[in-house]
Amino acid sequence: MPQGRSARGPCCAGFSVLLTAGVVLLIYWAIFQPHHIRATVDSAVLSNLTVSNASSSAAAVSYDFTVSLRLYNPSVRVDIYYDAIDAQLRFRDAVVGPAANDTSPSVFYQRRKTSEVVKMEFDYWRSPGSGGGGGVTVGSDVAGELVKETRSGGPVSLELDVDVRVRYVFKMFKLRQKPRIRCSLSIPVKTEGRHHGFGGAAASGDRCSVKY
Repeated sequence: MPQGRSARGPCCAGFSVLLTAGVVLLIYWAIFQPHHIRATVDSAVLSNLTVSNASSSAAAVSYDFTVSLRLYNPSVRVDIYYDAIDAQLRFRDAVVGPAANDTSPSVFYQRRKTSEVVKMEFDYWRSPGSGGGGGVTVGSDVAGELVKETRSGGPVSLELDVDVRVRYVFKMFKLRQKPRIRCSLSIPVKTEGRHHGFGGAAASGDRCSVKY
């Protein structure tokens, strides 16, 4: 009889571990999975867009860009702490802004069923003939494509990439996640006058993709 009880012990222990793991996964799914953040573009303004030395290896893009991103927490129970926000601006998969100069706010606490607007500024403009930095070095192929888009009379296609570190909090439960936000922006541009390049504003309300 002692041997029989000993043989059943590991089996019962294994079942308890599986049951516990199942309960934990169920709690995780019920609390966290249905409550991914949502992101939309409130506004986006591009100005002073210029391309220099487009056909050479020293091609550079200069511009000012400001975008307001609205982050929404759809959960009815879970609050969110935003611990870090890092952004890049891309054109045709090439980075034309290594990171936002600043985001406001840079960290914040978001209650359930609320929205927060985060402002991001990219300042890479240099005046023509200044010879100074401020522009972003790009490949000649990227510079050539950007010149084509600005001169075609149509919109310039940009992508805002935002990496966020968050903590989901529900009573004693906490979960850290790193959602990736991708926003496709189509900005109609026109000349802003002599030596000021191109500029324009994007329509608000564009929905962004959020992946975990």
